[in-house]
Parts: sequence; C-alpha cells; structure tokens
Amino acid sequence: MKYIFLIILFCTYFLSPTPEATNYAFEQYSVSEVLTKLGDKSIKFPPQYQLKNVSVENGKRLFHTGFSTKPSGKRTKKQSKHFVCTSCHNVEREDPDMSVVDPQARLEYAQEKGIPFLQGTTMYGAVNRENFYNGDYYKKYGDLVLKARKNIYEAIQLCAVECAQGRKLKQWELESILAYLWTLELQFDDLILSEEEKDFIETAMKEDLEKDSAIAIIKSKYIKGAPATFIPPPKDRKKGEAYAGDPQNGKLVYDLSCKHCHENERYSFFALDDSKLSFRHLKKHLPTYSRYSMYQVTRWGTSPLPGKGSYMPHYTKEKMSEQQLQDLRAYVLQQAE
Repeated sequence: MKYIFLIILFCTYFLSPTPEATNYAFEQYSVSEVLTKLGDKSIKFPPQYQLKNVSVENGKRLFHTGFSTKPSGKRTKKQSKHFVCTSCHNVEREDPDMSVVDPQARLEYAQEKGIPFLQGTTMYGAVNRENFYNGDYYKKYGDLVLKARKNIYEAIQLCAVECAQGRKLKQWELESILAYLWTLELQFDDLILSEEEKDFIETAMKEDLEKDSAIAIIKSKYIKGAPATFIPPPKDRKKGEAYAGDPQNGKLVYDLSCKHCHENERYSFFALDDSKLSFRHLKKHLPTYSRYSMYQVTRWGTSPLPGKGSYMPHYTKEKMSEQQLQDLRAYVLQQAE
C-alpha cells in the first residue's frame, strides 16, 4: 500500500502537465499601439508616407551613412561632412531597465551587447518619448531647443544642423528618418512589468476600466525624456577626485567610448589606440585646459573651428558619471606607466 501511494504521488507531481504562462492579448502590440488603444494622446508624429520618396529604407540610409536617394534616382548630397547619426546615437536598446537613468548599468549593458557607450541617447524608443533636448541643453543651444522640446521633427532638424554640423534636411528626408525611427519603437517585451501590472492592463483594455491608471503604469516603465545635467571637471585636474578610480571599469569606458570615435580617426583627427604613446599623451594633458585634456573634452566638449566643423560633443552626468570619469583617469595612468 505504501508503494502504491508513492507511485500515485510521483505521477501526480512529475507527470501532471505544467500550467502554461498567461498569454496577454496586449503583448502582440507595440507600446504605442497599447497606449493608443487605452486612449492615450501622447504618441504623435506618424510619418507621412503619402509624400513622394518617403520610405523606411531612405531614412535608414540617411541615418547610418548620411546619404539617400533623391526622387530623381540620384544620390543626395551628404547630410554632414563630419558625422552620421550613429556617431553619437545607438539604435539598439542600451539600458537594462529603461525606467532608470544609471550610467554604470548602461556601460555594463553596452559591454554585454557589444555596442558603444555614447554621448547621445539611443534612438531606440525615441518615438515613444514626449520630450527632447531636455535639461541643460538649453545652455548649449539656447532658444533653438524650445521648438524641439515637444516636436520630434524639430529635434531631428536641430540634431542635423547643429549637432551634426550639416545641412538642413528636406521634408521627405525628415519623414523618411521618422519612418525609420518608428521601426525602433518600444515593444512590450522591453518593459519590466509584474504579473499584477499585466493583469491590470489586460483588464483595463478588455473591460474599459481604469485606463488612465493603466497608461500611467506603462509610462512608468521607460524614460519619457532623457535628462541632461552639465557638470564641470574636478576642481584640481592634476589630482582628480578624492576617491579612488577603478582602472578595470575605466578600460570599459576607454574601449567603448574613447576608441569609438578616435580609433583610426573614425570621427576625429585626434587618433587614440592602446599604445603607450596614446596613454602618455592623455596623461600629459590631463591637468591642462586644452582640447587634448580628457577632463576638458569629456565635460565641456570642443567647439567647431573655422574651416573645421567637426567637434567633440561632451558627456552629461547622466551619460558618464563622475566615478566613471575617475575610473577612466585611473586606467589612463595605469597604462601610461
């Protein structure tokens, strides 16, 4: 009798079908589609495909190469002689939790995914945001940001002319870039939602209840406008910060950030590599106020010069923390020895 009971127990526990995970109806949609179904009005600026020559492919080519194809079939003039959009912006997700601004988590995620650690915010999910050129970017671009704050067309144009130091985009080019960005919109798999939150959203959609609360839950799971805080270098550039730096973490910053632009002079005439010469040059100029000072260019960037439109965009506090900059210093000093 004892053995019969054990056999029954075994069969009940190990051979019973495993309950399937709940399949939520909204998971087949993008974030913008669910928000629209819930009655949210914040998702705007659909691309105008009815305009001649507007296409995702043209937008993708403009974004990645600076060129596209005119309605005549000929190649366009390059948008900028100095940069392409991917010089400063990833097109992949770059944060493990998109509701949190954490530069260290972003650096580690970049290493894991094999993407660079850049000054600009990723364009993945850009169409889901409600604000652009936030915070201290007013200090850099002045009233130009006012039109761009709530208008993605103006934000793209500002980036093309001021940030990329290039020509103004034509309307069909703007629409094509926007069409491409819509292929990078947030999906529900990107959001960190509890089962209770998913149940709530499902009920709100099916029963037309608590829609505003469901919208609020969804929007709490991603940043609706990337913050930007300008901060100065350490007061004593020779000594750096009072706390210690981690050279191993500094190597990540160097490899995924500095070398992205400067290795083989990709976007700069100032070349950097893993040689002693590079590290000793950086060490020598650390305490200076020149364009070769790591502190100077990381926090203040450089300005375009007459006849030379290329420049270095700087890192805000949200894009590179003070600890990460100290870690980069520690790595440079270590490698310079």
